[in-house]
Amino acid sequence: MPQDVRELADFYHAPLGQLARRTILRQIKNFWPDMKGRRLLGYGFAVPYLRAFADAERAIAAMPSHLGVITWPQGRNAALLCEEESLPFPDVFFDRILIVHGLEGAESLRPLLRQLWRVLAPEGRILLVAPNRASLWAQIDRSPFGQGRPFSKMELDGILKGALFQPCRWERALYAPPLTTITRSGAGWEKVGAKLFPAIGGVHVVEATKSLYAAATPGLPQAAKAELKAASDFNFSSEGK
Repeated sequence: MPQDVRELADFYHAPLGQLARRTILRQIKNFWPDMKGRRLLGYGFAVPYLRAFADAERAIAAMPSHLGVITWPQGRNAALLCEEESLPFPDVFFDRILIVHGLEGAESLRPLLRQLWRVLAPEGRILLVAPNRASLWAQIDRSPFGQGRPFSKMELDGILKGALFQPCRWERALYAPPLTTITRSGAGWEKVGAKLFPAIGGVHVVEATKSLYAAATPGLPQAAKAELKAASDFNFSSEGK
């Protein structure tokens, strides 16, 4: 069932959520080690990760209406509630967009991705963290990565290209099993999992650039087209909840 920001905040305060944050953040920082002078948007529930980018020129957290919103950061506020199909930002405003807990629960993927494309600068990049369908984390209810819709790599690739983004780098993270007894950093699990079982990481981490030509890529397999159509049409109706 869909989660709200309070449930997500509680998860990240618990030991299992702290493990997930440490593990995923290491991968995020591998992609984006330096944010100095850049405008950063965190979409979905990205606040547990945004505080690692204190060098950004500005960092704004946008949370969709179905999740709700919390104040962030403490002592001041750079967070807002928004609608997926109408982000309240000027065109080409952000240099980087980090999307966490934003895609799997989206009510309509295509309008959301169009909006993210609109507010991203021409040379900007997005970094998407999304649950991996093949992972254990996508199968358990106590994990937010087990809520909403998980994705295969092929499906995400088609979704991004269909929204005029060009995926340029793929990784996975969160190889540790979703057990509350695992409280260490998880670095050992990441090294072993990435080497021996690369397909079962808990989340996909994919960086993409803004492109006018990505959607025209020829030769997309029929299976990918079918998955793209299903994902684009997917709607969390009240009946599905």
